[in-house]
Formats: sequence, C-alpha cells, structure tokens
Amino acid sequence: MVVDYHGGFKDAQKRTLRMIGDPATRYREDPVRILRAVRFAAKLSALGFKIENKTAKPLVAMKSLLADVPQSRLFDEMLKLLQTGHALATVAQLRLLGLAQGIYPLLDLVVERADQPFVNAALQDTDRRVSEGKPVAPSFLLASVLWADVRNGWAQRLTQRMPSYPALQASIDEVFDAQIGDVSGRGKLGADMREIWMMQPRFDKRIGSSPFSLVEQARFRAGFDFMRLRAEVGEVDVLLADWWQEFSMADDSMRQDLMEQVRQEQGAQRARSPRTSRAPRQPSTNADDSTLSPQANDAQDATEQQDNAETAPKKRRRRRRPPQDRAQ
Repeated sequence: MVVDYHGGFKDAQKRTLRMIGDPATRYREDPVRILRAVRFAAKLSALGFKIENKTAKPLVAMKSLLADVPQSRLFDEMLKLLQTGHALATVAQLRLLGLAQGIYPLLDLVVERADQPFVNAALQDTDRRVSEGKPVAPSFLLASVLWADVRNGWAQRLTQRMPSYPALQASIDEVFDAQIGDVSGRGKLGADMREIWMMQPRFDKRIGSSPFSLVEQARFRAGFDFMRLRAEVGEVDVLLADWWQEFSMADDSMRQDLMEQVRQEQGAQRARSPRTSRAPRQPSTNADDSTLSPQANDAQDATEQQDNAETAPKKRRRRRRPPQDRAQ
C-alpha cells in the first residue's frame, strides 16, 4: 500500500511538476533548488511535464538569492544541468522560465551561445553520449563553449606577428582569467581543456613522427572529437577528420601509406602553385576562407621547424690535420 501525502499520483497523471510546500519558502531555504527545478523540468519535458504556475512564478524573483551561494557549488550545479543528457532541453527551459541570464556567468554564456553551430553541435553530442551510456567530460563541453574566445584571441595575436604556439597559450590564459577564474580553471578540468585546445594545430601536421606521437596522447580521443565537431560545422575540412579517424585505427604499415598519400598531395599542390614571393598570412576565423585556417598553417610551420631542427642530421666537423701532414 502506498500513501500519497502530497497528491503525487494526480500530478503525474496531469504531467505537472509541483514544489512540496510553499515554493517561495523552499527556494529561500536553499536557492540551489531553483536550478534543481529547472533540471527536473528539462528532464521531464520530453514526457510532456510542465512546472505548475505557483512553482514557476517565484523563480525569477528568487534568482538573486543565488548570489549568496558559493561559486564552487554553482559550478557543480551547472555541470549537472548540462551533463544529465538534456542539455538542449535545459537551455530551452532556462529561456522559457526567464532564467537565461543572472544564474551563473558561465551558464549564462552557454545559454547565449547555444544556437551557435559549434556550441549547439557540442550540446547535441553530449546529450547523445549520455543517451548511449557513454561517459561525458565537462572539459570537452566547456572547451567547446569557450573555443570562439580562444580562437579569436589566437588570431588577433597572430596579426601582431606573435609566434603561433605562444599566441595560442596566451589566448588560453586570457580566456581562463576572464571566463573561468579560479573555480576549476587551474585544476584537472582546466588542464584537460588546455590540452584539447593545444592539440588542434597539431592535427594539421600529418607527416614525420608527429602523427604517431599525437595518437599516443592520453587526451587524443577528446582532441580528435573536438576537431571532428569543427569539421561538422565547416571550420576545418571534413577530409582531415576522416584521415585522422583512419590513421588512429590503422596499423603501422597502413599509417605509412596514409602519410605517403599526404606527401604526394602536398607535392602535387606545390607543383601546381606558381613560384611567387610568399605574402604574409592574415589570420582569419572564417572557415570558408581556406581548407586549413591560417592559425593552423602557422602552427604547422612552427612545428615543422622544430621537428626539422630535432631530426636534421648534424654536420660533421672537419678534423684539422697536424701541420706536418698537410701538403706543402
């Protein structure tokens, strides 16, 4: 026998979400219940459930109470909103309930950018992985949301003739300071985000030893999935993502064949290109400008110079003969 003290069966039949007790009082007791109400509404929206008016009405007026909640707790609650498999539905509920702004700065940014193709693809990918029972990492989703800031700062520094990799590192540091702060940006989450971002220009180098070392990186799959999403929205060539997918699954012999194909393609491109003076590259964030972004090309040049310096054979010093052995 089940005793229903609060009319839960009737609410379930009506597909209604109702706060037990007075909603305003309950929100005042623990303001985080505001976010939990949104989470439940997003989770059950697919089944036709809606928050009843008395429960929903105080949400906007009470959201100012969240200012007294520790930032670390809000950060954790934000991740729960976005990683339960209903990230897109959560964004829709936040907008519907008038909570699109003023909850938590980083969450506000997610809602603001949710309609951007790349961020939307990342939210969809997160929901899909949860539905398939696959693990999701908050570092991947947050790296996707903040990628536009990193990319734009990177491009701006390249216009100032700053070397590519230091420019990317400086842009990442700037984004951490501006958007994440000390909540989790300097811990493992921040380290994983940094590694995903720093891996992106390395995908453009597909000859030499670099591809072999890249696939051995612990975060390679996260970096590759990030690049794959970029390809899906047209930021990089989809053929690049296909090449790395095949390379990562191939044996050593097949990998050598794949790199040989890249060498032949690059050789054919050089043969077709007229020999003219090389103009300075102008960074761009427009994916339609070229197959590979100027930032990635500059990063590739920097990596090639480093690899060449490491692998080039050292010049043999000529031993000077004693004077008596020299020809007179």
